[in-house]
Amino acid sequence: MKRVIQTLAALAVGGAVMAALVVGVGLYNVSAREGHLPGVRWVLHTTYQQSVQLRAPEPKKVPDDIQHPDRVTVGALHFKTACAFCHGLPGQAQSATTQSMEPPPPHITDAVSGWEAEELFWIVNEGVKMTGMPHWPAPGREDEVWSVVAYLNALPDAQAQVALAGEGRERASCTQCHGENGNSRNSYIPRLDLLTPGQIAEALRQYRDGRRESGIMQEAAGLLSDSQIAAMAQKYGSPKAPQWQGEEAPEAETPGALLAQSGNGDVPACTACHGPGRRADAPIAPLLAGQSKAYLEGQLKLWREGKRGGGERSELMRKAAQDLTDDEIATLVDWYRSSCSSHRSNLYCETWGR
Repeated sequence: MKRVIQTLAALAVGGAVMAALVVGVGLYNVSAREGHLPGVRWVLHTTYQQSVQLRAPEPKKVPDDIQHPDRVTVGALHFKTACAFCHGLPGQAQSATTQSMEPPPPHITDAVSGWEAEELFWIVNEGVKMTGMPHWPAPGREDEVWSVVAYLNALPDAQAQVALAGEGRERASCTQCHGENGNSRNSYIPRLDLLTPGQIAEALRQYRDGRRESGIMQEAAGLLSDSQIAAMAQKYGSPKAPQWQGEEAPEAETPGALLAQSGNGDVPACTACHGPGRRADAPIAPLLAGQSKAYLEGQLKLWREGKRGGGERSELMRKAAQDLTDDEIATLVDWYRSSCSSHRSNLYCETWGR
């Protein structure tokens, strides 16, 4: 027994000495040109696979709209901007620099192979140590992560959506996402032509400075200068938004109308700031009538869950939304939809049926 203990102790000391040499002296060659020792790659990749499968959310967490073309397009546009420089685009080869990485990032068509949607969500959201794969930069924005997963989940049969992302790996422009003149036709992307230049500029500064979290918009706005932000705000914003907000609201006694026009308890009425029928002495908040149902529902749920920040009235919006149920949010958005349909002569309502 004594000999066994001595042998084990000697092995332990030998292992400690070897570890000290590897770490302290640099015996292990970390050159990407040399790659890993035999067996190390298998150990690391198997650990990666098992870790993802253990920690991925359950399949029931996958959103019902994971196959919606608009959501796939949002993911495609962001993938082009933030991911394609490593993983490439369908039908295009990766760069020589990317292929020289160790481990090399798999081409996108290979990277998604064998993974379920919920597992892809975990990989995109959490990232992977020692591979160069980053975590999603905006904590709590699972809605954005699911949009990227929607695109990945659609591959390789997503050529129409890939085409919408444009050719090559250049950064997606504001117009590609938000539409010509800011009039987006994508139900998951807000229309900028319903916002004032000041509202757009403030939102971009918030994204750039990290005061408002969004993995997609922080990527898009992170390197913008104040002058670039001002130019974009003038190009896409409309100074007429407050005028549209002042238009009279349609008469209705639906739950959504009552909630929007009368508020709930100590929560002020939505229309007081957002219109229609906005009071002249109330703050000018973003115009809601004219934005898509999917976008408005998503934003209200972010406010309710405390995942939406930015602006001087953030606390007011969190308080206004914190007790709303999914059904109340749906009825509220439906009323804004009907309020816009009563003003179809106005430009801002012409794309409401999204």
